[in-house]
Amino acid sequence: MTAPLQDTFGRTIRYLRISVTDRCDFRCVYCMAEHMSFLPKRDLLTLEELDRVASAFVDRGVRKLRITGGEPLVRRNVMSLFEGLSRHLEAGTLDELTLTTNGSQLGKYAQALADCGVKRVNVSLDTLDADTFKRITRWGDLARVMEGIEAAQKAGLKVKINMVALKDANQHEILPMLRFCHANGHELTLIETMPLGEIEADRTDQYLPLSTVRRNLEESLTLTDLPDSTGGPARYVRIEETGGRLGFITPLTHNFCESCNRVRLTCTGTLYLCLGQDHAVDLREPLRQSEGNEALNRAIDYGMVIKPKGHDFVIERRQASPAVSRHMSTTGG
Repeated sequence: MTAPLQDTFGRTIRYLRISVTDRCDFRCVYCMAEHMSFLPKRDLLTLEELDRVASAFVDRGVRKLRITGGEPLVRRNVMSLFEGLSRHLEAGTLDELTLTTNGSQLGKYAQALADCGVKRVNVSLDTLDADTFKRITRWGDLARVMEGIEAAQKAGLKVKINMVALKDANQHEILPMLRFCHANGHELTLIETMPLGEIEADRTDQYLPLSTVRRNLEESLTLTDLPDSTGGPARYVRIEETGGRLGFITPLTHNFCESCNRVRLTCTGTLYLCLGQDHAVDLREPLRQSEGNEALNRAIDYGMVIKPKGHDFVIERRQASPAVSRHMSTTGG
């Protein structure tokens, strides 16, 4: 079974996001509760099993793999997974191997990632102010993240900064972040907070529509819409004054489901067909049934049948519970 993956809405799946752990060394207020209960390590797929599943998807036409978490670089021996998957880059069957990280471990791993063929990384960074960073991440150290970003640049990795826009927390820092990123050769993508998992904060107090952010930016900057696509959900503009690119990921104010080309694999082997729905297929059992991939491919094919048309994200006070109960760290960012 090597036929390309296509869902019932005619969308071809070419992008797999793989969460290698639900653990993280931060506790960001929009992502996690401060005192989280993490999965027992025995429930996780081994790194060899993650490689096997990813390779099955590459055989079916997936051209982009993103390693996520939690914080992927806190998983023990995770570089062996990158080393293994790099063979698909060398064979030309994979266009891109990349990751999303909070940056805390980049100083340690940036050069090794580059050596495995990783060309760019997404770093989650919501503020340039050390005190605000501490409030948002609870456990994070901004200086260490900035050192990690510098190490990534020195290793030749392109850096894209992902910034979650949070009302009354960092909205006044969006313009300084934009100027910082473009002055240092980084792209910036702004993201609306998403209703995933129970957290201690009220997301209606956090939610800042990016339509509002764009209007505010247009008071001092010239934004030109671009047709660019990186295979993900962002819509891009060029900032004429800086020459840099700015992305908007807007799951609430303007969803991107009609062009969805991705699925998500959790560290326990559950394949989620949509970030904002519970449609899922267990790949761990068929993976372990035999050394061949016949059962695994049948399960993947079933996933294409049940992949939904889109999500139903809503953030409002009368609907206080999250859209889905699992945390972003469980699904993979």
